[in-house]
Amino acid sequence: MNGPHDLGGRMGFGPIPLEVDEPIFHADWEARALGLTLTCGALGGWTLDESRHARESLPPAVYYGSSYYEIWERALERLLLRHALVTEDELASGQAAAGEPHPRRLPAARVPEVLASGGPTDRPISAAARFQPGDRVRARLMHPKTHTRMPGYLTGHFGVIEADRGGFVLPDTNAHGDGENPERLYTVIFAAAQVWGQGAEPGVTISADLWESYLDPA
Repeated sequence: MNGPHDLGGRMGFGPIPLEVDEPIFHADWEARALGLTLTCGALGGWTLDESRHARESLPPAVYYGSSYYEIWERALERLLLRHALVTEDELASGQAAAGEPHPRRLPAARVPEVLASGGPTDRPISAAARFQPGDRVRARLMHPKTHTRMPGYLTGHFGVIEADRGGFVLPDTNAHGDGENPERLYTVIFAAAQVWGQGAEPGVTISADLWESYLDPA
């Protein structure tokens, strides 16, 4: 979707400050926000793609006015309410109502195991590849209102297939409860001049991993 998160190629947002020896967390609450997000995700109420979509669906003023982990927290609140895991009153008070713990709660002792297992999204796929390395393709001109991993700045531009990565869960459907629908994922190389025009730095290329349905033959 054309959300506030899709900032690739946009100007006017200022430089990105680089910190020397940047800490993992700038405050204790950031570590807690990460922990809450991972723990709540382990409850199984939503997918990684739905979680991403919850963040990118925040209103622009909220998104741009929030820090990285504030965005995570605000999206988590939406997900917990959407899946009836908390109530508005519980969020407002910061206290859980009386009741039984969630059956899929994640005990602290299992956190290292769950984190180590990760969340692989590669899937077997039997359909023949539509494209081969070296093929010239065009990123579809697409602006869906739903979730997509197609960067907006690449839509409509021409690139070359560098590699076939095999089958992966399609985020566009998985974010909305419409199934994993795995598709082939390709690494596509775009010349910066093709994307940015005459102002592009000479010799620079852009590498993007794009699903098969995002691409057309050139």
